[in-house]
Amino acid sequence: MGLLSKKDAALITDPLLDNNPITIQVLGICSALAITAELKASIVMALSVMAVLALGNVVISLLRNVIPSKIRIIVQLIVVAALVIIVDLILRAFAYELSKTLSVFVGLIITNCIIMGRFEAFALANKPWRSFLDGIGNAAGYGLILVIVGFFRELLGSGTLLGFKVLGDPIEKTGLYALGYENNGFMLLSPMALIVLGVIIWIQRSKNSSLIEEH
Repeated sequence: MGLLSKKDAALITDPLLDNNPITIQVLGICSALAITAELKASIVMALSVMAVLALGNVVISLLRNVIPSKIRIIVQLIVVAALVIIVDLILRAFAYELSKTLSVFVGLIITNCIIMGRFEAFALANKPWRSFLDGIGNAAGYGLILVIVGFFRELLGSGTLLGFKVLGDPIEKTGLYALGYENNGFMLLSPMALIVLGVIIWIQRSKNSSLIEEH
């Protein structure tokens, strides 16, 4: 028998594709557009959201039987705000330049629809372990889309990945640049992030529609 039951494993795998919080539920769109011009920022934001959502789900689950219904939203905001402050302090301590790049967007994790939605829809009704898995799964699904968008935007917009030149040197005209390739500066602008995300959503929903028709 594996470490996870089929039900528990589904909490992690379903949000990656079939019930992705961005492409299917259309949540967390703002950060997907704002911080994906660089792959590194996309990865760090994805990991930050994963830490906040997984730990936040556990805390809310532990408190679910003692939180008065009338103030549950306030309690949830306090929990997520405390976790976001911790994440922000860690980033400032170990990745200061990147923390400046992400700047206000780390703080906006507090109002991320995915986090508050999982607190309400799952953590308040389930035990800590399953809530933890749900947080990991939904954050991973969110992070996957951020990484994909960040990959294409940085590659096509700057010719780099994680800051490393992978298409050649545009100044010395090496690699693809020797063949006349030019970076697409539009990829670094928010409208192109929206277009890339729209293409991903279209592909995902087309795939899901095909599976439904087959069954």
